[in-house]
Amino acid sequence: MADDAIGTVALDNADDVALADKMKNGREQILSELRKLIIGQGDVIEEVLLTLFVGGNSLIVGVPGLAKTLLIHTIAQVVDLKFSRIQFTPDLMPSDITGTDIIQEDSETGRREMVFSEGPVFTNILLADEINRTPPKTQSALLEAMQEHRVTVQGRTYTLEEPFYVFATQNPIELEGTYSLPEAQLDRFMFQIIIDHMNEDDEMEVVRTTTGILDPEFSHAITGADLVAFQELVRRVPVSESVLKYAVALTRASRPSANGDALDFVNKWIAYGASVRAAQYLVLGSKARAITQGRYHVSFEDIRALAQPVMRHRVLTNFHAESEGKTASQLVDMLLEAVPVPASGM
Repeated sequence: MADDAIGTVALDNADDVALADKMKNGREQILSELRKLIIGQGDVIEEVLLTLFVGGNSLIVGVPGLAKTLLIHTIAQVVDLKFSRIQFTPDLMPSDITGTDIIQEDSETGRREMVFSEGPVFTNILLADEINRTPPKTQSALLEAMQEHRVTVQGRTYTLEEPFYVFATQNPIELEGTYSLPEAQLDRFMFQIIIDHMNEDDEMEVVRTTTGILDPEFSHAITGADLVAFQELVRRVPVSESVLKYAVALTRASRPSANGDALDFVNKWIAYGASVRAAQYLVLGSKARAITQGRYHVSFEDIRALAQPVMRHRVLTNFHAESEGKTASQLVDMLLEAVPVPASGM
């Protein structure tokens, strides 16, 4: 085996190697299909694809008009998965997500019975649009689905079809009449994906293509079954102890401490640091990133590349940070500077 410091432990199963090649090529084919309709936003697309390959859920933050819904719907078309969209509003009820029992009458016998009517959560890719516009009770209806891939209605549990993903969107500027996501729910999102305005050339191309006739046909290079297989493959990719320690060290360094063990800026500006889920998603995302780049090992650079989307919604700033204009993204950058990369590695 190769150098443990960078986790260069090769996949030793021929079937796994073939599946890894299929995953890498599948990513490239998906990107090729997406370019028929989606322009620019390369980092955003990359993070969405890593979410699919890991089997996570992601929160997409951006102002209206940046094609958040179009992106997720197009990806569902490209990988031939069922897609549902829920517009979250203040009057949305949990049963509007999960489904409910309804009275149904048999046309032949006239007998009436309670029958479960599935809600929009019974899909492969669920887009929870403007999730922060609905009360916490309704937001929490997604928790079981996101974590367990099942829902419970009237004491009965229904398993969701695999693969299952939740992509939720938030508008960062219109906060009146919104409900902040509870920390427990934020923590269940693998990434916080920030989508911003594109550059001038890309925006010109968007205007040019969307004001003409546009009706692309997509080929389905990857199926839902492939995605499930990729998720299992990602978990089989070995990671060195030093890479694991680095992911855990970054996560632990984000937590303030009353006994003085924490970094000075962490105690000064962070109210709550990242949970162990951050380290888990750093490692899982890095495994998927390595495979899609044609590697069978995880490097420290993989961990560093994903630190922002994994940690920025898990690092909760305090009043002092807000008053001094320190953002969670800035603090994650400071953590990357402060936590040393193990010297024996990269």
